[in-house]
Amino acid sequence: MNAVPRSRQPHKSKPATSVVIVGSGFAAFECARRLTRSLDRARASHVTVTIISPVDYLQYSPLLADVAGGLVDPRFVCVPLAGTLRGVRAVRGRVDRVDLDRHLLSFTDPEGGVGTLSWDRLVLTPGSVTRLFDTPGLTDYAHGLKSTAEALYLRDRVIEQLELAQVDEDTARAAARRTIVVVGASYSGSELTAQLRALADAAAKQMGFDRTSVRFVLLDLADRVMPELGAKLGDAAMRVLRSRGIDVRLRTTVTEVHADHVVLSDDSRVGTYTVAWVAGVTPSPLIATLGLETERGRLKVQTDLQVPGHADVFAAGDAAAVPDLTQPGRIAPPTAQHAVRQGRTLARNVAASLGYGKPKAYRHSDKGLVVDLGPRYAVANPLGVHLSGYPAKIVTRAYHLYAIPRLVNRWAVAIAYFTDVFFTRTVLSMGFVCGPDTQLMAGEAIRLPKAAGAE
Repeated sequence: MNAVPRSRQPHKSKPATSVVIVGSGFAAFECARRLTRSLDRARASHVTVTIISPVDYLQYSPLLADVAGGLVDPRFVCVPLAGTLRGVRAVRGRVDRVDLDRHLLSFTDPEGGVGTLSWDRLVLTPGSVTRLFDTPGLTDYAHGLKSTAEALYLRDRVIEQLELAQVDEDTARAAARRTIVVVGASYSGSELTAQLRALADAAAKQMGFDRTSVRFVLLDLADRVMPELGAKLGDAAMRVLRSRGIDVRLRTTVTEVHADHVVLSDDSRVGTYTVAWVAGVTPSPLIATLGLETERGRLKVQTDLQVPGHADVFAAGDAAAVPDLTQPGRIAPPTAQHAVRQGRTLARNVAASLGYGKPKAYRHSDKGLVVDLGPRYAVANPLGVHLSGYPAKIVTRAYHLYAIPRLVNRWAVAIAYFTDVFFTRTVLSMGFVCGPDTQLMAGEAIRLPKAAGAE
């Protein structure tokens, strides 16, 4: 007698699960990329990953100074989310509110429309915004370096003022047009000043004026440039900046910003039509609306990047106070290097919370810093080895080419680097970026009560 096979029970599909990632910075991008790969390997087709951000790209911010200096095309410091993050749904919008109880967030799209997204797992990586202070005239006349728009504006502004100085019959006004003031002598500010110096040198050669007539003033309340590099490399950077004619003034900042001059904290006045504000960042304003515990304005998280009391919410990057297990009692600094590695840990731990793999604590191993100081010079400390000059320049550029997460971007930046070795930079004002689009407040900057110049 033949056995009758048992009827098979119908396969029960797993309920749909939604992971929503807020932001498109380094932590968000790396989390989305790694998480989708993990879910694909686990064949977890019921899990959807959505990334929501005001922009449709990852901005490789370490090269913004190169954009401002006319070295790198702005398109190639931006990595599009579409096509790069395969399997990830991208939504354009600025998140305004998060309802942790209802698992719902609301956002405003580029046209002002309001939308909502529900989530089963939420990853908060909204990044940071420019840190401002209640300095008269700052938001009216100064410009930051937090976006490609601001970098392009600074480039066009410097070139425009140098061109106007050529035909200005008022000697004092022409000198002010050739004076650029940069506030903030940390990593970003020092790189920006060096690249703008290189741009001005190229302009002098192209337009036929004396390069030494262009004056750069770099300000900071700190007692050294780039203190994160340590005394040895910081001193080397100071020597390079000053050898290029940059007037570095430490323990000094601006107290007033006007259309044609600034007033400094030592009561001196500097005539200028170009002020760059690179005095640090502060966490996204979204963090303050959550009603959760913060540390120095950043959202408190556990070592596994989970938000205490909310097992389905994770956070990392500039907006999160991530404990630094290598230095107990301290939190990880808001750097791209930390953000990328936190993104990898986020991906692993979010997947683990869904039943795929095991979670782990975030532990950072610092690989060092690289700082590009313009033609032929850089300072770097890879793996604790102090380098300067050409060796540091090679390491710095090699690192950026390695770190940009897209082949075509690496190729384009490599060509720009190669071209810079053999040819003078092309100097022209494109004129497609208007001032109002690049004002500091347009980037959700945060105003703080008193002036400062340290990053």
